[in-house]
Order: sequence, then structure tokens, then C-alpha cells
Amino acid sequence: MSISGTRRQPPGRVEAGSAYATYGPDGVHGVGRAPQRPTATQVIGELLLTAGALLLLFAFYESFWTNIASGRLQDDAQANLEQRWHDGEDPWINPRERRLPAPGDAFARMFIPAFGPDYVFAIVEGVDEEALLAGPGRYPDTQMPGEPGNFAVAGHRVGKGAPFNDLGALHACDAIVVETRSSWVTYRVLPMEAGAPQRRAEAEPCLPPPLIDRVADGDYAGVLGRHITLPGDVNVINPMPESPSTEVAEGLAGMITLTTCHPQFSNAERMIIHAIQTEVTPKTADGGAPPAALTEAS
Repeated sequence: MSISGTRRQPPGRVEAGSAYATYGPDGVHGVGRAPQRPTATQVIGELLLTAGALLLLFAFYESFWTNIASGRLQDDAQANLEQRWHDGEDPWINPRERRLPAPGDAFARMFIPAFGPDYVFAIVEGVDEEALLAGPGRYPDTQMPGEPGNFAVAGHRVGKGAPFNDLGALHACDAIVVETRSSWVTYRVLPMEAGAPQRRAEAEPCLPPPLIDRVADGDYAGVLGRHITLPGDVNVINPMPESPSTEVAEGLAGMITLTTCHPQFSNAERMIIHAIQTEVTPKTADGGAPPAALTEAS
């Protein structure tokens, strides 16, 4: 007796060239293609996707998580500064000698009214990574607030609190106010344009006549309120910005210089803001009234 029909295969699969049939206890389940090795294009695509994911995580860390850490350090700096002032301590003025603050110590507060009433940062001593994580930091060997010469301060533009994120939005005559234990020091951003007529027009709304002359066509005529330079341009923080001299010459005005990375998300260049001192308001025993510049809006 002959047996007709299809012979059943055991569970598994049978290769048929590059195709295969899948079998189970009840017969054929399906037909597919044999597995193939990934191509170079697929491997590169996977690597690019992985790299993109890592970059997104890094961007999240830089722009969000470091802001949280910096915020806590800035709060601590503000609290420590307030406590020292309350106790009558000044971390950088000594009646007998000029004593500088210790690295990382907060010694003053900075306000930029054009950025809103909540813009206030404690300024710490130093510009290394640890110091700048807590807030804006003073360049060592530059002058202190209210002194002739250049009080130079660095700050991050992205992440780590980003205190200088909006420096590009400043205009000529915008106020930068620095508070110390004994006084308020008001600076005004210098004209953005070159040329005596333009600089005089930009300076007239906020500077006294003697300073207008110096800024328009005098010794400060070449100092712009904002410009872009390379990281190695150390002359921008000298007592007379753009001059190679590090000496505080007689007759220099007080200035503040702010520096930050440029463009945003890059450190290829530096954005520089120069402002000139226009007013020093001593504090009285009860603290005294702050300068009117604090209530200005851009």
C-alpha cells in the first residue's frame, strides 16, 4: 500500500536557498528571508543616533542641571555675604591695608536694571571653573568696585546659572549697579558706535559733561560699549581697556568690564561690555536709599 500526501517535518525551519520555511507542530507557519549582517550605512546610522542622544543629554546637563547646582551655590554666596555685612565685616576693605577677598568668597552684588528687578548676583573672587559655578567672578589683579581703573568680571552665558546670558541685549547708557558693604557704585554702558558725533549723541542722555568729552573724543574714545574679541585679548581687562599697560595711571575713571563666551553655546570668542563709573552713593547707618538707577528699565 502506498502512502500519499505531504510528509510532516519536525518543528524547526528548512533552508531553501536564501529563503526559509518555519515549521511548528501543526505545519508551516511562514516563509521569510535569512538574517543578514548589518550594512555599513546601518552601523553609521546607529552610531549617529547614539551620538545625537548623548549630545541631547549633555545639552540637558549643561543648560538645566548645572543651573540648579549653580543656583544653590549662588544662594549660599548671597547668604554668606549678607551675614558678613550684618556682622560688620567687609571681605576686602581694611583700614590699614588693601586686603583682597579670598578665592571663591563673595564680596559684592551686581544689579542690571534693564534685565528686570530680580536680576541680582553675588560677585565672587576668581574666574576659575569652581568660582564661576557660584556666579560672576572678578579677574584677579583688576581693580575693585569704585576704584579708578577697571573692575573686570567674567560670567557664563549658557548653563551654570548663565548670569551673562543677555549681555547682547544691553544698550548704551544702561546702568550696571554694584553694591558693596559701604556704598552703591553706578556704571553706565559706553556708546556702541565709533566716531565722535555718534558717541557724543549716545553719551549725552546719561553721562556728565566732563565724561561726555572723554568718551566722545578724549582718552576713552576708542573704548566701545560692546564688542567681540578673541579669548587671548587680555588688554580688555587692563585699567585702561585696549591699552597694553597694567598700571593705574593718574586720572583714570572707574570702569566695569563684563566678559562672556560668544557666540552662544561656543567659547570661540568673547563678548565684552564696557561701562564707566558715574556715581558712588555711600550707605548710611541704616543702609541708606539705593541709587535711582536701580529702578530704571531698558
